[in-house]
Amino acid sequence: MAARIFLGLFGAMWLGYGVWCFTDPGYLREAAGIAFISTTGNVDLRATYGGLQMAIGLLLLGGALRAVATRPVLLSYGVLCAGIGSARLAGALLEAEWSTYTLFAVCFEIGSVAAVLLLFARAARR
Repeated sequence: MAARIFLGLFGAMWLGYGVWCFTDPGYLREAAGIAFISTTGNVDLRATYGGLQMAIGLLLLGGALRAVATRPVLLSYGVLCAGIGSARLAGALLEAEWSTYTLFAVCFEIGSVAAVLLLFARAARR
């Protein structure tokens, strides 16, 4: 049950952030220092920060709503966050860049991996 609650809450966050970034990609200029210089860049920000994040949110919500999907979705989410979190951490170390956005994102992504591991460990004890 804890895993489904986790997936529901985090799914809502990812979906909401994705909708926000899709509808207002210019928001990323101030928040993350990411800006587009062409229409193609605008489309790409909408796809990457909007569409992809909405898809992650919907995936997590599916895992929250369907018990049979909870474990595979939880595993998928852990792998996704391990990939983006470790790459963001490595990039921040290489660039010596620790903005508030970067720190929050690294903590959120690596924290998500830790939560997934804890939820899997908890399920294994049953």
